[in-house]
Amino acid sequence: GALMSTKPPKPVVAQDKNFQPVEVQSWVQASKGQPDLVIGLRGDPYYLLPGQDGGAIRNFALRAECTHLGCLANWNRVVNKFVCPCHGSEYDAQGSVIKGPAPKSLALAHVELTDSQKVRLSAWSEEDFRDGTEPWWA
Repeated sequence: GALMSTKPPKPVVAQDKNFQPVEVQSWVQASKGQPDLVIGLRGDPYYLLPGQDGGAIRNFALRAECTHLGCLANWNRVVNKFVCPCHGSEYDAQGSVIKGPAPKSLALAHVELTDSQKVRLSAWSEEDFRDGTEPWWA
């Protein structure tokens, strides 16, 4: 059997659904204060998160795959949670699991801005700030 790659994914500039690089000000206008899907690390779908206290964007992103069986969790703005359509797992606005069957919180990635204000994602290998655990995805 092939061994899982343990190399962290390379940093990438997030892309929108048209494969265009995501620029922070246009993202802020398009997302209207809601989490929004982009193409991120390893080509996987990630949610960028709206900033708090006047910030444009949060400094972390969430991989959209539900930790149960890999369906895409959808942001539900009515209840302010990510909800998986497959089996009803729920995550709060920071991606912490609040209702199963999902066993773990959504995976994290770092978010930073390039000199040209593009949104760059990079691997998160530090402890998970949400619960102080080692990152299960690293």
